[in-house]
Amino acid sequence: MTTPDAVPLSGPRFQTEPARLYREMRRDHGAVVPVLLDGDIPAWLVLGYRELHQVTGDPVLFSRDSDLWNQWENIPEDWPLLPMIGRKQPSILYTVGERHRQRAAMVSNALEAVDPFEMRGHAERFADELIDALCAAGEADLIAQYAMLLPVRVLARLYGFSDEDGPGLVTALNDMIDGRERALAGQAHLAGSMARLVADRRKEPADDVVSRMLADDSGFSDEEIVQDLMVMMAAGHQPTADWIGNSLRLMLTDDRFAASLFGGRNSVAEAMNEVLWEDTPTQNVAGRWAARDTRIGGRAVRAGDLLLLGLQGANSDPQVRTDASELTGGNNAHFSFGHGEHRCPFPAQEVAEVIARTGIEVVLDRLPDIDLAVPADSLTRRPSPWLRGLTRLPVRFSPVPAR
Repeated sequence: MTTPDAVPLSGPRFQTEPARLYREMRRDHGAVVPVLLDGDIPAWLVLGYRELHQVTGDPVLFSRDSDLWNQWENIPEDWPLLPMIGRKQPSILYTVGERHRQRAAMVSNALEAVDPFEMRGHAERFADELIDALCAAGEADLIAQYAMLLPVRVLARLYGFSDEDGPGLVTALNDMIDGRERALAGQAHLAGSMARLVADRRKEPADDVVSRMLADDSGFSDEEIVQDLMVMMAAGHQPTADWIGNSLRLMLTDDRFAASLFGGRNSVAEAMNEVLWEDTPTQNVAGRWAARDTRIGGRAVRAGDLLLLGLQGANSDPQVRTDASELTGGNNAHFSFGHGEHRCPFPAQEVAEVIARTGIEVVLDRLPDIDLAVPADSLTRRPSPWLRGLTRLPVRFSPVPAR
């Protein structure tokens, strides 16, 4: 499958100019691009909107079963992408068919039972605590001191963790998602924390997400529930933190959103939706595996080939976005939450939106004259082809007392 002009899925351009990089990939290779993962492992990156719709909409031909991969013999035990592209992981991500539908229902039901007013209350309380810790200084980094700490604290509370567990979970999640040398250690910490919580709730149920999953009558093992909780925590925390950070960056650097910095609320929702189209936190997802030889986007895809879902590339596909400059308004036809059987469950989308919007609104309420403390073009992104988020967002504001 390796082609001589395959594009390495790494390097600084994923940080500095991904939109231009995806345009060049599409120009040189079309809607389905040959790429190389760490260790020169070949894969396909699906950048076309219609092609991505086809891949995500056909779970039989393009399966979520990673056992189908034709590259396993070339994957070392310490491959840093194993937490992202795992083998025989008994989680909802890799389950297919009827069993997947049962698991998706279990997760959705457990999240749907969360009281939205109670969840917003948790988000406001934790957001206020984080602002209290920095508001007297007159300056802050809204990524390290705020966005990276908020979603996991809310999710941990909803799942049943104590507040003290939050910081360790943040570190473990970031290590795992960045896919670097600490990825496997981060995965191990997260797995251990989840296993302890499941064991505790098995003995002593409570009114939380974990207890509701354990009470489901579909017969899932504790190990399966631990794996699903890890997926839910990873998928719920980091993209939501980046949604907060990317939306605040947009509002602080684009004059169209200046009104919302002085109390307007409509612009917050507009900024959040624009980010999902133009600067989505989840850029690329692994993935799907071809169940048999097929063709897509003019490419001959072999049985067992890995197809990566290029969500941001598809969102900006000129075949669909005929006027690239036109704002997307209330249009939600983006791929930022996925599509098809394995898309992000709707209750999980609602959880992410409540946390992100609450987080942004609390910043604007508590720090009304907030401004960027560095030139906009000096802001940098984390080195990940998978998720797009800022390394830091330095701001300044008039010092105010803690509440």
